[in-house]
This record gives sequence, structure tokens and C-alpha cells, in this order.
Amino acid sequence: MSNPFVRIVEPLDAKQPLKKFFNLSKLEDVRYARLPFSIRVLLEAAIRNCDEFLVKKEDVENILNWKVVQHKNVEVPFKPARVILQDFTGVPAVVDFAAMRDAVKKLGGDPEKINPICPADLVIDHSIQVDFNRRSDSLQKNQDLEFERNKERFEFLKWGSQAFKNMRIIPPGSGIIHQVNLEYLARVVMDQDGYYYPDSVVGTDSHTTMIDGLGVLGWGVGGIEAEAVMLGQPISMVLPEVVGYKLLGNPQPLVTSTDIVLTITKHLRQVGVVGKFVEFFGPGVAHLSIADRATIANMCPEYGATAAYFPVDDISIGYLVQTGRDKEKVMCTKKYLEAVGMLRDFKNSSQDPDFTQVVELDLHTVVPCCSGPKRPQDKVAVSDMKKDFETCLGAKQGFKGFQITPDRHNSIVKFNFEGCDFELSHGSVVIAAITSCTNTSNPSVMLGAGLLAKKAVEAGLTVKPYIKTSLSPGSGVVTYYLRESGVMSYLSQLGFDVVGYGCMTCIGNSGPLPESVIEAITQGDLVAVGVLSGNRNFEGRVHPNTRANYLASPPLVIAYAIAGTIRIDFEKEPLGINASGKKIFLKDIWPTRNEIQAVERQFVIPGMFKEVYEKIETVNESWNALNAPSDKLYTWNPKSTYIKSPPFFDGLTLTLQTPKTIEDAYVLLSFGDSVTTDHISPAGNIARNSPAARYLTSRGLTPREFNSYGSRRGNDAVMARGTFANIRLVNKFIDKQGPQTVHFPSGETLDVFDAAERYKQAGHPLIVLAGKEYGAGSSRDWAAKGPFLLGVKAVLAESYERIHRSNLVGMGVIPLQYLPGEDAGTLGLTGRERYTIIIPETLKPQMNVQIKLDTGKTFHAIMRFDTDVELTYFHNGGILNYMIRKMAS
Repeated sequence: MSNPFVRIVEPLDAKQPLKKFFNLSKLEDVRYARLPFSIRVLLEAAIRNCDEFLVKKEDVENILNWKVVQHKNVEVPFKPARVILQDFTGVPAVVDFAAMRDAVKKLGGDPEKINPICPADLVIDHSIQVDFNRRSDSLQKNQDLEFERNKERFEFLKWGSQAFKNMRIIPPGSGIIHQVNLEYLARVVMDQDGYYYPDSVVGTDSHTTMIDGLGVLGWGVGGIEAEAVMLGQPISMVLPEVVGYKLLGNPQPLVTSTDIVLTITKHLRQVGVVGKFVEFFGPGVAHLSIADRATIANMCPEYGATAAYFPVDDISIGYLVQTGRDKEKVMCTKKYLEAVGMLRDFKNSSQDPDFTQVVELDLHTVVPCCSGPKRPQDKVAVSDMKKDFETCLGAKQGFKGFQITPDRHNSIVKFNFEGCDFELSHGSVVIAAITSCTNTSNPSVMLGAGLLAKKAVEAGLTVKPYIKTSLSPGSGVVTYYLRESGVMSYLSQLGFDVVGYGCMTCIGNSGPLPESVIEAITQGDLVAVGVLSGNRNFEGRVHPNTRANYLASPPLVIAYAIAGTIRIDFEKEPLGINASGKKIFLKDIWPTRNEIQAVERQFVIPGMFKEVYEKIETVNESWNALNAPSDKLYTWNPKSTYIKSPPFFDGLTLTLQTPKTIEDAYVLLSFGDSVTTDHISPAGNIARNSPAARYLTSRGLTPREFNSYGSRRGNDAVMARGTFANIRLVNKFIDKQGPQTVHFPSGETLDVFDAAERYKQAGHPLIVLAGKEYGAGSSRDWAAKGPFLLGVKAVLAESYERIHRSNLVGMGVIPLQYLPGEDAGTLGLTGRERYTIIIPETLKPQMNVQIKLDTGKTFHAIMRFDTDVELTYFHNGGILNYMIRKMAS
């Protein structure tokens, strides 16, 4: 059927009649001007894609009627303009596509129908590790090791870029996905197939929201959901509430964008924005650069929202020019946005739309701060850091506690490093990393770090040699302006050499610490510290030996590295004493905002962006030299330990199976609150005593060749064994941290995988019990795929992180939620019972289902299939099965 809204289609420019757009102002509907700008993007996509099949006029009306409908849990479809992936999530996506082609062929269909319809970019940024640092050749050596470890994965991805249409690969060594998206890939307005329309994106990384800072609506989805979008399916979403976040005032001179985002993160966690859009407005927005806005939008997952949107304004348009975008296209972008009422003037309050609720922040009240020691929302003012850490030392084990007895608070362990004697104590900094697109995309904080380094070196300050320092920029542009501005050499003198272009320490690819440092930490059972300019600091993520990890701005990372400890009050205690005996305080070397802005104006110029990005797809010679097969069906290598055909589609038929009641399920694990996807499916190193290590050893590999879990996401045999393998896992069945559980039929304590295998062999289904925020953290599809392969049929939790719930649905695992006011404690559940979950023949979204225990107790829970589309996926055994049946028939 033709689009019922063709009446509002017209050329943007009369001189180019073939370049058209849907002119939303021609709707002549007064509700449009009151919609939040983020909802206008959803509306335009619904109107443009309206076919009365996937997208209906009723959907358009629901979005237009957002003010009334927002509270009614109404489902709407959304077809984003493009998809973006990184390699940790991209490899399993391409593996799934390759396996889906095989499955479609087996069912008699055309395998080449499995092909991206929606444009997709895959940026390889998650594979490089900090194996080498503090040396001029660190970058080259780390990149060489990256290719040595990942050659097979990279060849597979190169095959994918050739076998699938509409898929572009950005090679390793180019930068971090979200910074490359911001500086290069984002269009703001699409010009495709004869139409202009708003750029929008979903990505297989939770920090896809960073692009919201440029006015491109985007958020993270599970890899499984992204694959469906790539195959032309709309996202089915509940029309969200939109929290208006009003920014007032101007930041103080010593405050960075990092301080602002950590403040906002804590504030919005308290407000409660899970499942909602946040849209920024108010005169304070005009004082923030696009890099500042992108930093704030980047940490959207940490404050729990779906998106954190800054509508496009003249500063956004100026950023497109600054980053070397084509000026004629930029002019068309502005003209289009003006025509459809999507260009914002933050100082004009008459443009302020309706919001679900409004909260405010006066930027002038923000103070320098960090977050930690275990969660990004636990903000601590820099002036309180010493006191806060010392309180955490003795506090009960938890997010703000390490339960160290008072007599050990001042323990000191002496050790030798490279022939010199040093001391470690609780709070000693052993990792200091300027890392992550959150901050390396922002010239003001990066140049601020460089200028601080310059002043520190000139004042005679140094960083102790055992501290693992590193600088991993999000793009080559950063190195360009650091070098041109003359600060790179000073960063190097303090140990902050460029070690690679990728996520690195932020995602746990921090590499090894010196053995003598690890021995000292272990000997004293010390709470050693990592300080990083990242966005996540969950326990066990950054490094196994740093129990405390703090998020901080790049200048503060350097400051704490120089101090060598988190237990310092910068206002009262010196950073260090120079050769002349002079005490040097942080205030003596901290650069002013005016100093930073002057350097930024001079050295961050369009020519840099053009030069770096013109050659981004061809500059990596190692990538260019890779040989990849040209077949449309992938030839699986049975000897490979990286790429393996997954068992998800084994035995799949065109006939749907009726969902059955889950009978007498055992509880595999019982958790408390805030179990993250890092706990469920870690991305870091493979422990030598783990089931995954035993599997790899049986395949002839040595520990040096294990690589990381993240790099092996193309192999289900490794990933199933790596499920719940985090060394910091807290399972209520076990009295200590670790990846183990109780196998109840035998009473034995086993590794989680081994216990699950025993249950599976005996034909016993499994469930998992959890508290609040189950699945928080990265958008990790293996956190759903892994439990599915272990035989987990359902999870029963108090609440879920949005993307993880979606991933569970995508794999056919039932997300159950306790009724309001109930939890395992109020119901008296121990987890040692057996659970029968009654699945009715007729299912409805968010219906209550009955759960019977072998003790005779009965209670109800909410089945968190939130939409009819999600129920369709469940009936098919998951979203990928649904797509295969659709393509095959």
C-alpha cells in the first residue's frame, strides 16, 4: 500500500525537485509544536515509513498524541536510519548472520535474503589491549599483538564486509566507535533514496547514546535486536515518557565536562529515568560545546535512561563545519531542520515543548568530582575523596564498602620494581588511564590534561614507574592536536604515551600489571586503585587486582597518578615535592578554562578531521593485507577456537512449537541487586582455572593464547563456559565471591558451567533469581545467549535493565518480575526450592503468571513481554528464529 502521508511530501529546494522530504509542518496539527524534539524524530520516521503493515496510521496518531498516550504503555514501531556495531558485539552478529544463511538454505529459502537492508557500520575498537605502555613504541607493539591475537576474527569480519551488502567495516587502529560516529559517520540529516530525513541510529553498544549530543537520536540495543533492524524490521518500543532536564547558569572555571556528567548521573539516578528519554533544554545548554554535550549523552546508560537527547542548534551546525563535513550538505541540513521545526534555540523559551516532568541543574553549582569506588553513579566531590575512601575501607562489603578491619587500614607492603624499592598501601594508585570516548572526544579535557602535564613536568613532578599509565585516544584527531599544540611530549614524560586507538582500559583491556605489584597487593590484601577517564567502574571490570576504581576527568587522572594515592586532600596536601624541595599543589598546575579554550581555538581545526578521516578505511596496512574468502556462505573451520557455527538454529523447522509450562526447575544462581552484564558474561581475561580455560587447553592452546572473553564471542563453546564466570560474582548459595554455585541434587559446589551441564544431562530446566537492576551495564547479547545455552528458561528479578530484558526476550528466555512490594525476601524464597512456571495457552503483554513451588507455596509474577511483537518472538523461540522463518517462507 502507498504511504497515506504522501500529501505532505515536497522538494526541499525547488531547484532540486527530486530531493524531497516529508514536511511535518504541513500536518497542520497543533500537537506537533508541543512534542519534545526527540519524539518528533520518532514521528517523522513513522510518517515516512507508514505502509499500514509494519507502520500504521494508528501508530502515527499515537505518537502525535504523545502527551496523552505517554502513560498508557502504548507500543510504537521505529525504523532507525542506520545501525552501528563494535567488534565485540559485531563478531557474534556476523556469526549469527552467517548461521542464519545456513539455516534459511536448509529450510529451502534463498540464503542471500539474509542481508542488511538498513545501512550498518562496524568499528573495530574493542580488541586492542594495554600490553605495552610507557615506551615510544607502545602503540605499534600493542597493534601488532592485536593482529596476532585476532587475525582469525578480523579475517572473518573482512569476509562479512564482502559477503553482506550495506555493511562497512572501519578497521582496527581507527578509533573508538562512538567518537568515530560523532566526528565522521553521523549525518544529522540523511540524504538517501531521494529523501531528506533525520539521522537516527541504534547500536550494539550501550554508549551509542553519545551521538544524542549532536542531535542524532540514538541508543543501544541488544545485538539480537540490532540484527533484526539490519534485516529491515522496525524496533517495537513503548512510547516513552520524556524527562525535560533544564540546564541553567554557566560552569565554574575549574569544572570540566566530566564533573558535569558525573553530577547529572547521580542526579538522574535519584530522579529515576529507566525506560525514559531525557531531553536537555534551557539557557545553560548554550554554554556547552558539542563535545561537552556528547560527554553527558555518553553516560546515559549510567543514569538509566534510554536516550539523552540534545536537539540540533547552531552550535551543532558549527560542529559539523569544524569537523570537516561538506559545507553544502551542512547548509541543506540546517535548511531541512528549519523546515520541519527541529532546529532549536535554547535561549528561546517559547520553543520549550511539553515534557512528562522537568528537573533542573544550575551548572554553576557543579564542583570537581569523581565517581566510585564501584559504580558510576556514586559521585564523590574531589574535596571529599580522601575521607570517602577511608570510610569505604571499613564499611560493610558492598558498593561503598570493603570491610577491612580498622587495624589494617594503614597496612604497608614493601616491594621492588626494576631495582628500586617502593611501598603500596590501601588506596595506592596502580592504574591511571586516560581512556574512553566519554572524555577523549572532548578537546577541552584532553588539552586540559596536556597543559596540566606540561606544568607538572616543568614543576619537576613525576609519576612512580610501577603505575600503569596509558593514553588511548578515541581517534587520530586527538593525537594530531595534542602533538600540534606541543603537549604530547609532556604527557609522554609522565608515562602517558599513546598505547592504542580503542576502548582499552575502559572495557577491561587494561593488560597485565607488573608481577611484583600483584604480589604486593595479594600479600597485603590491599584495596588498590584504578583511576580512569571512562564511564564504567563496576567491580572486576577494570582489572582483577584493582578493587576500587574511580571515574575522573583526564586532568584528574594525571593528578592522582602523580600523587600515587587516592588518599590525598588536594587542597591541603601537595601533589609532590620537586628537586628544590618546593611543595607543588594541584592548584599550582591546574590550567584555567581561558588557557584551554585559547589552545583549542588555535589547534582543533577542520583540516585535521579531513586528513584523518579521508583515509580511515585504507590506512591500516595489516588490515589491507588480510585475505578473506569470497563465498556468500561461510565455510566454518572446525579447528577454529574463535569462530564457530552456533547451535541456536539446530533442529529449527518452519512449524511453530507451542510454549510449554516450565516444570520443576532448579535455581542455578541466586543474586542480590545490580548484577551487571559483566557479572553474567565477562569481557576480560580468561582465568586459568576456569571451564573456558580447560576447554581452550583441550584444544591445544596455552594460557598466553587464551585472549579475552570479548574476543571469543564468535565461539559459543567458550562463551557458554564463560557465562557467570566473573571472579567477583556474589551468589547467595556460596559464602564467598567467585563463579561457583551449588548443584542441589548432589550438594556439590561446582563451577557454574559444570553445574549447568549436570542439570542439562539430567533433563532439569533452570531459572535464575535476582534483585533490582538485573543486567545493568553494557548491552551484551551474550549475557542472554550464555544463560540460554546453559539451559536457563527464565529469570525472576525485581527489575531489569532495559537492553538486557530485550536480549532475554530475543533469546526466548522469559523475564519474570516480582509483583510490586514483593521480592525473594517477602515471599520467603531460599532458591533451594523447585519452581513450576505455568505458561497459559493465550498470552498477553505483561500478564501475571502463576509460579508453584515444590514446598506447596504459590505466588504470581509479571511476565515481562511488554509488547505483542515480543510475544511473537517468544512463540518463535526468539527473534532470530522468527526472522529465519520469515525469510525462508
